[in-house]
Amino acid sequence: MARRNRDDDLLLEEDELTAAFLGDDAPATTTDPAQIADEPVAEDEWDDDTVPGQLAVDVYETREKLVVKARTAGVNKDDLDVSISDNQLTIRGTLSAGSEEGVENYFLQECYWGEFSRTIALPVPVKEEEIEALLKDGVLTISFGKVQQDTVKKIQVL
Repeated sequence: MARRNRDDDLLLEEDELTAAFLGDDAPATTTDPAQIADEPVAEDEWDDDTVPGQLAVDVYETREKLVVKARTAGVNKDDLDVSISDNQLTIRGTLSAGSEEGVENYFLQECYWGEFSRTIALPVPVKEEEIEALLKDGVLTISFGKVQQDTVKKIQVL
């Protein structure tokens, strides 16, 4: 659902914007002012931070490693929490918008600011003692050593 700021300019809600960029299924929306003109918008909707954003990731493998890459531009490494448990990787963090003092009116608000989280079931077994995480140029790269699977093992039937 679109919402209006104080000067009746249309803005997208964070969950719709996140869905638009990350491909989540979102309810159909309209940007036709005639269709949304009668929808009341409460003042407290501006501060609704109950749902964290979801982080977009790439996951791929090389011969020896499993690699997870995530765009985290604008996130300090101190604001990132990366953990692994039961072959599931969790990345949490906060995107800070910085100072917005003196802003009287938004004409367009598309950037997601606030908490984000993503948990990924790793597609191959990894060596938890061989993990390297690097934040460089706004990209978080996490590399895992893969557990080498033996080639096909013949089992003798008794």
